[in-house]
Amino acid sequence: MGRAFEYRKAAKFARWDKMAKQFNRIGKEITMAVKEGGPDPDTNHALRRAIDNAKGVNMPKDNVERAIKKASGADAEVYDEITFEGYAPHGIGIFVECTTNNNNRTVANVRAIFNKVGGNLGKNGELTFMFDRKGVFTIEKSQLKTDIENLELELIDYGAEDFEIDEDFVYITSEFESFGAVSQKLDEMKISVKNAELKRIPNITKNLNLEETKEILDIIDRFEQDEDVQNVYHTMDISEEIESQLEE
Repeated sequence: MGRAFEYRKAAKFARWDKMAKQFNRIGKEITMAVKEGGPDPDTNHALRRAIDNAKGVNMPKDNVERAIKKASGADAEVYDEITFEGYAPHGIGIFVECTTNNNNRTVANVRAIFNKVGGNLGKNGELTFMFDRKGVFTIEKSQLKTDIENLELELIDYGAEDFEIDEDFVYITSEFESFGAVSQKLDEMKISVKNAELKRIPNITKNLNLEETKEILDIIDRFEQDEDVQNVYHTMDISEEIESQLEE
């Protein structure tokens, strides 16, 4: 299996399971897309991708339309994207992506979490080498209008580099620079994408025992509960044995 698959296996425990948090995250994504490219998804590819992501988390259509309308107004929130890098206990690297309208609040909150859990907030760029930035597309098998082999052949020329398949979904990974090209090609093929994101996939990982794994998962959850945090990436891998124990 590819590294993207291994990352997803661990990341599924990161628990984007709180609906309000999901909607807040997508709402910011819509706002930033509208600010950058306007309110028409037919001409704003980033907005179209955000709307697809909203559908992927079952965000009601009314919520999406309100978010677009609000972002189009003169009094719409202005968000900055900022990142933080540091170490959690047991040598696990943590990379936090935030979208905020108050940088001072966000910096203070993220620093406080690192301090509270016995971690260390590092300098920007300190952990960049531990992660590869990739595009990751999630497609429901039922949405495919072609077989997997043809899909691979179509997308490889546009920068897709890895395909993983499970019972219900196809996961496509692309280079960071090819994210837009692959996304546009999927649109042209009229393939509905459940989720499309730029992710930081660890190229250095570490296995922990059960108690240590639970501790790191709790730390990840602390970060994700902050309203300014969009994504949390980490270098912890979860073995099949530990995974089964967590699911008990």
